[in-house]
Amino acid sequence: MSVPDDAVVRPGARQDEPLARVLGERSAAPLAKLGLRTAGDLLRHYPRRYSEPGTLTDLASLTVGEHVTVMAEVQQATVREMRSRGGAMLQAVVTDGSRTLHLTFFAKRRGALRVHEQRLLPGRTGMFTGVVSDYRGQRQLTHPDYQLIGVDADDEAAALVEASRPIPIYPASAGAPTWRVQRCVRTVLDPLTDADLPDPLPEPVRARRGLVGLREALGLVHEPYDDGQWRRGQDRLRFEEAFVLQAELARRRARTAQQEAVARPRVPGALLDQFDERLPFALTAGQREVGETLARELAGAHPMQRLLQGEVGSGKTVVALRAMLQVVDAGGQAALLAPTEVLAAQHVRTLRLLLGELAEGGFLGGADLSTRVALLTGSQGAAARRENLLDAASGRAGIVVGTHALLTETVQFADLGLVVVDEQHRFGVEQRDLLRAKAAQTPHLLVMTATPIPRTVAMTVFGDLETSTLREIPAGRSGVTTHVVPADNAAWVERTWQRVREEVGRGGRAYVVCPRIEPDDEQAKGSRRGAGRHGDGDGADLLADDLGALDGSAADGGPGDGGPPARVLRSVVDVAAELRARPALAGLQVGELHGRMSPDEKERALADFASGRVPVLVCTTVIEVGVDVPEATVMVVLDADRFGLSQLHQLRGRVGRGSAPGLCLLVASAPEGTPAATRLATLAGTSDGFELAAADLGLRREGDVLGAAQSGATSSLRLLRVTRDADVIADARADARELVDADPELVGWPALRDAIDRQLAGERDEFLDRA
Repeated sequence: MSVPDDAVVRPGARQDEPLARVLGERSAAPLAKLGLRTAGDLLRHYPRRYSEPGTLTDLASLTVGEHVTVMAEVQQATVREMRSRGGAMLQAVVTDGSRTLHLTFFAKRRGALRVHEQRLLPGRTGMFTGVVSDYRGQRQLTHPDYQLIGVDADDEAAALVEASRPIPIYPASAGAPTWRVQRCVRTVLDPLTDADLPDPLPEPVRARRGLVGLREALGLVHEPYDDGQWRRGQDRLRFEEAFVLQAELARRRARTAQQEAVARPRVPGALLDQFDERLPFALTAGQREVGETLARELAGAHPMQRLLQGEVGSGKTVVALRAMLQVVDAGGQAALLAPTEVLAAQHVRTLRLLLGELAEGGFLGGADLSTRVALLTGSQGAAARRENLLDAASGRAGIVVGTHALLTETVQFADLGLVVVDEQHRFGVEQRDLLRAKAAQTPHLLVMTATPIPRTVAMTVFGDLETSTLREIPAGRSGVTTHVVPADNAAWVERTWQRVREEVGRGGRAYVVCPRIEPDDEQAKGSRRGAGRHGDGDGADLLADDLGALDGSAADGGPGDGGPPARVLRSVVDVAAELRARPALAGLQVGELHGRMSPDEKERALADFASGRVPVLVCTTVIEVGVDVPEATVMVVLDADRFGLSQLHQLRGRVGRGSAPGLCLLVASAPEGTPAATRLATLAGTSDGFELAAADLGLRREGDVLGAAQSGATSSLRLLRVTRDADVIADARADARELVDADPELVGWPALRDAIDRQLAGERDEFLDRA
């Protein structure tokens, strides 16, 4: 695509004009409460649906306390004096044809109600808005605002047109009902021309996709004359949202491609070759294929930018270790950033176990050609921290594993060549970049996630990374069987603990997962919620809604999840005490593991569990990822309906990792037909993480897809649905890459640059760097 002749022209600032200046303070004030402060905000405040004048609202769907806008027909309206309290009252009844809704107006004088009495004539259709209440068993709106179709128009001709066209229904409020929003939109939009609204979609893209211009699209969605018009306008605006996102992702890719990195080619006969020779198992075909891809990109002179996703137990750690060894062989170092101390310590144990004497560089018994694996966490003792800092700074440690502690100024590397980020959704862009900045030249980047990511999400969120996928499970794994146990069925619950006893009797281990640490634990709801995500603790005892941007199911229950609004959740402390007293588990040691324990206590608890000295471990989701005890064969998840689908899949991946089959028992209070019951049934029905990820994407709210970075900010995605618009996203991605390949900094497309700055500014920019 060529650069247009008017490349130096900046986009107009008309859409940045405050609504208070355009509409006046009185009209702008209620719109500001909807987050609409500029002309551009209002123009992008799209109708959420359209109502046909002849189609009435189903009044049976109204909920007490809800602010609603309904379309209904006036059945009657009467005024009477109120003897008991004085004044007058007008009562009107509107209907959808089968059910009725009462409208009530009060006034000090009967005459003040005359205007309503004259307007609310039987047979007229209108939109009525207000808060639904209940009075003596009847649904009613008190002092509702309303607009009558075909009546509230400037003249008869306008009334006829209005009565025949789709009616936009906007997200609204009591102070700004939908028809007032519509009038304000028209006031802003009608005088604007194409020149006032620079179009982010380049004309060649519009022509290729058969899309209308921005001014026309806004007119079609806000002032349609038929359904085809608003659909055509939405199609264009939906594509624009996808295109703006993909253009920024493509621009990031282009910037990275222009950077230089130190090439880290494979060195024959060095650590990687020795490691491969000592592996006690054969790599899967997928591991070999992904390994070859990583080896080729690490040998290049530009930074590798790759996402590695894989099924639970698919062997991502081995693939990452082989990449790290290639970098070490080439004279560099690798840093592995993990979100929790438990996971960081588990990584170190796993890497040292896999490497054996190859990880004992400089120690007695170490191989002639070897390196070290260092660990850095925030709660480490001073002596151990000093030694590991020195190993990292001197280069003695080719592999440095750590939590957020790796990001501090005191951590230095001799030659950082590869950054591996595990569980990417726990980190923000600034944290990832802090670690990469510790390298003299841009290091290679490998992002890992154990949560399989549907293609639409990968394109939208990880569009600046190339993606590799591991689907094949290494040989020798027996799999996991999953059952849902109704929490109110005492016999089934008792059988659950008998099964735990049987598994332990066969030499197995049992996890018992609880959503809380203590009975009165309000950590997941209080001010400490962010500690696990941005601090150096494990944070794994937070509830499910804070544990994964790709897992948007409710953790606290409530009407949206079909469960009771308040239920005492099971806690580690209480459950551990209960199990120690249960006859079915008599004589078994029951341990505890959670995020408030010290690192030494966590280490000791895991060691006791792995050895079998304490075969039953009551824990929080601190064991969700990374913990690898091959002897663990059974997991019981209490209050399983309060966890998300992807998280439950991760949890059950902790069992069945050895030769013995695994068993996962989900104890839940989930009435049939609720989203929670559907979620649990889906999990029990398949062990395919990619199938579950697709199902999860279809089950949850759209906003959850892009993560918590959108919280508190107006989403830049108003029409685009990652759960639905895969083809739109793919087309936009192809067009954006072609545009950016020709003009990496979008010099010739100022309106697109302005849209990127406008829509992805501040916190919203972060979701591009989150899962």
